[in-house]
Amino acid sequence: MQKSAEASPRASRAGLRRRLARYRRSPVLYPVIGFVVVFIAMALVNDNFLSANNLTNVARQGSIIAIIAVGMSFAIFTGGIDLSVGPVMALSGTIMAGLMAAGWPPTLAVIAGLLLGMALGAFNGGCVAFGRMPPIIVTLATMGMARGLALIYTGGYPISGLPMGFSFFGRGELLGLEVPILIMLLVYAIAWLVMHHTPIGRYIYAIGGNEEATRLTGIRVSRIKVLVYTVSGLTAAIAGLVLTSRLMSGQPNAGTGFELDAIAAVVLGGAAISGGRGAILGTLVGAMLLAILNNGLNLLGVSPYLQDVVKGAIILLAIYIGRSRNS
Repeated sequence: MQKSAEASPRASRAGLRRRLARYRRSPVLYPVIGFVVVFIAMALVNDNFLSANNLTNVARQGSIIAIIAVGMSFAIFTGGIDLSVGPVMALSGTIMAGLMAAGWPPTLAVIAGLLLGMALGAFNGGCVAFGRMPPIIVTLATMGMARGLALIYTGGYPISGLPMGFSFFGRGELLGLEVPILIMLLVYAIAWLVMHHTPIGRYIYAIGGNEEATRLTGIRVSRIKVLVYTVSGLTAAIAGLVLTSRLMSGQPNAGTGFELDAIAAVVLGGAAISGGRGAILGTLVGAMLLAILNNGLNLLGVSPYLQDVVKGAIILLAIYIGRSRNS
């Protein structure tokens, strides 16, 4: 009996150690810690940070990058990358605006813009999967093409005169939350379900971990890659919908640099830039961390140039921590 009593606490301690080790290996742990630290720091140095209006503003501003970062996560999880998301967002948004200005019903214009984003993403995926081209080169080329097409379509000028009902997606409220935030949460909920409760999610991680081994198991890697980049194009178009609705105009220069912010959100969320590791919820935490940094530094009156330095240093630190954990 005495041995049994002694073994029970020993087994409990061993189980606790295993659980702690599992939490330490979680890709979301360090992003959450970083988020909490930055949140508390900003709250301490600025009295206005914790106001309800400011926190809502943080979530609303961060929603666009967060939505784009979902598709970027899918690409990075497979060991790829998508540099075209900013221009694809701009092109999709200007197409929506142009069609509505030409008299199209908002619903049809939105569908057309979303389908365009998916088509551009599928083009990227086809070049990567079937053309065997490096993702960074393919999406860099599409980045220039999409931006150029947006400028050609608009003549370099914003498209305005949109129906007032279209503002719902960027300025409306539903269930006590602003619609951009609800759209962001819906996109993340769907992405989480795909990554954690469907075979596609397992295949995406497997491709990023070892593409050749995944192919040898009979998984159609090419199809998964096309799907991944199609999703990236779709989320960029959804972000374009939200931004165009909020501005009530199609801006051909919208989204400049957003691809870098999306990559930063994924990296800050604990994903390995080489693929095979990461979490959708971690990406959401990373996107909100970026939004808090931007908001807090603005409230403190920090120069935008210095803000870029601070964000760059934090991203480098996140990459270093990630590599140290993986090694």
